[in-house]
Amino acid sequence: MEASTTIRKMMAGNEIVVPAYQRAYSWDTPTEKSGRNTQTDVFVSDLEEYSRSNSISPYYFGHFLFEGKTPHFSVIDGQQRLTTIVIFLSALFTRLKSMRKLSEEEEVLYEDMVKRRSVRRFSTVDYDKQVFIDYVIEQCKSDHNGLETESSRRIVRAFDFFKQHFSDQSEEYLTKMLSIVSGATCTTHPVQNESEAIQMFIFQNSRGKRPSNLEIVKAQFMHQVYLHGKDKAEVANLTEEIKGRFEKIYKSISSIEYRINEDDVLLYTARVHFNSLWETNSLDKINKILTMEESPLDFIKNFSRSLSTSFEHLAQFFGQDERECFAIHSLISLGGIAVALPFVIKAYRFNLPLSEIGKLCSSLESLVLRHRLIGTRADITSRINDVFEKFTYSNKDTSPIIGRIVQMKAETNWWWAYWNNEKLHESLQGGINHSVGKYLLWKYEIHLEQQGKAGYSPTRFDKIISPELEHIAPTTEPENKPHGYESYDEDFKKQFLNCLGNYLLLSKSHNCAVGNAPLSKKLETYIHNEQQREIKELVPDNGIWSREIIQKRKDKIINVIMSIC
Repeated sequence: MEASTTIRKMMAGNEIVVPAYQRAYSWDTPTEKSGRNTQTDVFVSDLEEYSRSNSISPYYFGHFLFEGKTPHFSVIDGQQRLTTIVIFLSALFTRLKSMRKLSEEEEVLYEDMVKRRSVRRFSTVDYDKQVFIDYVIEQCKSDHNGLETESSRRIVRAFDFFKQHFSDQSEEYLTKMLSIVSGATCTTHPVQNESEAIQMFIFQNSRGKRPSNLEIVKAQFMHQVYLHGKDKAEVANLTEEIKGRFEKIYKSISSIEYRINEDDVLLYTARVHFNSLWETNSLDKINKILTMEESPLDFIKNFSRSLSTSFEHLAQFFGQDERECFAIHSLISLGGIAVALPFVIKAYRFNLPLSEIGKLCSSLESLVLRHRLIGTRADITSRINDVFEKFTYSNKDTSPIIGRIVQMKAETNWWWAYWNNEKLHESLQGGINHSVGKYLLWKYEIHLEQQGKAGYSPTRFDKIISPELEHIAPTTEPENKPHGYESYDEDFKKQFLNCLGNYLLLSKSHNCAVGNAPLSKKLETYIHNEQQREIKELVPDNGIWSREIIQKRKDKIINVIMSIC
């Protein structure tokens, strides 16, 4: 490859792959939630802005770092841009072919940058390779079934986004975009060994957009292996081991990354690996060990194994086990569970049965809820670190952890009393954070559904479509009277509008439909679950949703929450 080249020349005649130990596709596509300012949207916007500028200089796609030699290369840095370029081009050629037959020059461009006969110019990581071929290159599949990883879903969403974007564009627009991308300049640096590639990665990523801590740790570990390996055989074996670990890590990330941040997993792993909840900066800790140790290879092997295991277990925790164990699902649905996850990772490492992990999660859920609701500045780590440290391979019993949480719920001694039942009761009186409020009303709904029913299977939170908190009495008083709500005086607005008694858990579509409607209209729609039916029963003959009713319902909800948490 030439150091300074074009996208077309860089790809022509070559076969470029993303190695399995590198990150899979991570660029986002515009959705109703994310809005327009995502990486793929910016990718198009930048090209269009360049097109309108009439610049005489070619568009610049940045620097790419490769390992290997012609024609087989692994992309070490720049894989996100390169993946997007190929997806963009494939969608563009598809649209152009639907309008007319490609010209001879366009056919050559396609062969140079996308596919020539059976040779594909670019392949993503192995576990997404078939999806990339089927959806993007061959386009023999268009449904979204069987997408096992988040990265594969991102690939499909990106292709669909570009395809939709091109659907109403003119032939002139398409040919101009093709010309811009194929003729865009870039710089490349192919290296013959991984050591140089890793050093280049570390140097490049100390500038511009900072890589994740996990990516930095991977690069540092590989670099240290080259520095401290005794001979070529040891270096080769250790680098293969680390690459194998990170292949598993990135595959796990593809399935859980929308549930948890990868750098948080790195931190939880450090807490488990060093057996202390006081670990707060994983990167600093690792850097210190790599600097101080004369030969850090044993640490690198042990920690990379520990890291891979954490990701593997969390993929199971957030995946199959959440589907099978309601206690796990309930803890995850609460959110903000950082304090619980080091305990969970340990439980999986000790091969505890799912039933025991479920009991631990139920207890931790109570602690997390109190921690989120009460909002005390008191340090919780100092109250639970000792039971965390004693939870080991030789002492896998979870009862001391559960016992400590039970103690904290009942304790009145000032140093322990911040999370007790009295504090929880106080925290439920006023306004509630909406994400926690949705969780509490879901729990209340489960309580109502269970009344008088044996063998009841509780409703999962993820079965509620786009859950939202509805104010039964709207925050803004309806203009048309009578509207069926209490008089909107200052006391009512301050004490009753934003409390559990006036909240109802609804799907987003239902919430949008009732909006600021009079109470009578809302009650007509309250037919879908036990909570809605209870509200209809609470409204008296005069049809007024009063502060007395709100207080009565709030007290009932709080009593239920106190009994189960």
